[in-house]
Amino acid sequence: MDENGLREVRLTDPEIAAAIAEEERRQQDSLELIASENLASRAVRQAQGSVLTNKYAEGYPGARYYGGCRHVDRVEQLARLRARQLFQAEHANVQPHAGAAANLAVYLAFLKPGDRILGMNLAHGGHLTHGSPVNITGRYFEAYSYGVDRASGLLDMEEVRREAALIRPKLLIAGATAYPRRIDFAAFEEIARAVGAILMVDIAHIAGLVAAKLHPSPVPHAAVITTTTHKTLRGPRGGAILCRRQYARRIDQAVFPGLQGGPLMHVIAAKAVSFKEAQQPEFISYQERVLENIQVLAEELRGYDFDLVTGGSDTHLLLLDLRSKDITGVEAEQLLESVGITANKNAVPFDPRSPRVTSGLRLGTPAITSRGMGPEQIRLIARLINEALACRTEEAALGKIRQRVCELCRAFPIDQVKKVPAGG
Repeated sequence: MDENGLREVRLTDPEIAAAIAEEERRQQDSLELIASENLASRAVRQAQGSVLTNKYAEGYPGARYYGGCRHVDRVEQLARLRARQLFQAEHANVQPHAGAAANLAVYLAFLKPGDRILGMNLAHGGHLTHGSPVNITGRYFEAYSYGVDRASGLLDMEEVRREAALIRPKLLIAGATAYPRRIDFAAFEEIARAVGAILMVDIAHIAGLVAAKLHPSPVPHAAVITTTTHKTLRGPRGGAILCRRQYARRIDQAVFPGLQGGPLMHVIAAKAVSFKEAQQPEFISYQERVLENIQVLAEELRGYDFDLVTGGSDTHLLLLDLRSKDITGVEAEQLLESVGITANKNAVPFDPRSPRVTSGLRLGTPAITSRGMGPEQIRLIARLINEALACRTEEAALGKIRQRVCELCRAFPIDQVKKVPAGG
């Protein structure tokens, strides 16, 4: 955001303006390797900052509970149409405020309190809203989990099949937040059909790859699909639901009036812009570079003797097991942040450490790819990560690494991200 963009905020609330400016500097001067973060285009941000934030529009296009909705109706209609086209889905609801809200809407649409659900274990790479005992989904429903094979780190589909046959869940959930490999949606469909379960697939992390047809789509296999619109999609922070036509009314009623009131029309406008961007050839090129960059990062880190969970990645993220490096996840996160590399601690499968400490680190390439970085820069980033961990107690060495990070960041400024980048 330029000085003109913050002028009114500075006059009205200098404290908030200062925090925004500092965050912009942090993003500019840091390498963002958090797999769930990305850089939205200027067009997306302008739509989200528009006067649509003023409009209340409870209900759906053509059936609102407020007047004056003819223009926002068109915005939401475009967002829904583009989402359907992008994923080749029969129905789309673009009102969920977040991925978690989208997931909860699915539970409300298909389940009663106490019904059984089966999802991926949070400690093995699943999501909080897939039945974790600390989440509402694990408290209101009888939640069970499946995990990965201890030796390979890969999803154990035989365990999924056994667990599903044993507990007969009403809802079977596929999808993950820290699993770097492709998920066999057809196999999940077969299991769901065998036990009479509804199959829900959460593609929050891989939605951009699915949209670009660089990852298999769950749409032919699942009754309902949820996603976020940021992450690999490069849109605003928010959620969406795709489903078969037969479930459209059920899903829509679960979102409104079941869970939410007025939709965030400015965010829906930004979603519509991001869906249009994702339909452009440049978006496919961008996702191809995300995948190329993660492969380079994996290869380089293996060369520095890092232990990669599952041995590598098919998606946009890597999960490192740091026990061989004699450092915890939280220590590595803090150390890397001190040199301008932002990542997040993450549990590894069968992790002996607590979720607040962890033995792992999750890395992703969406945001640095959005800045235009390619294999040459990725190799440098891998070297800097290795050097930072190797020189963790040497302040002078860490200072030099921080300087290299700043130089790299300044060569690829975030304020140049005006649209889907055309080349590395």
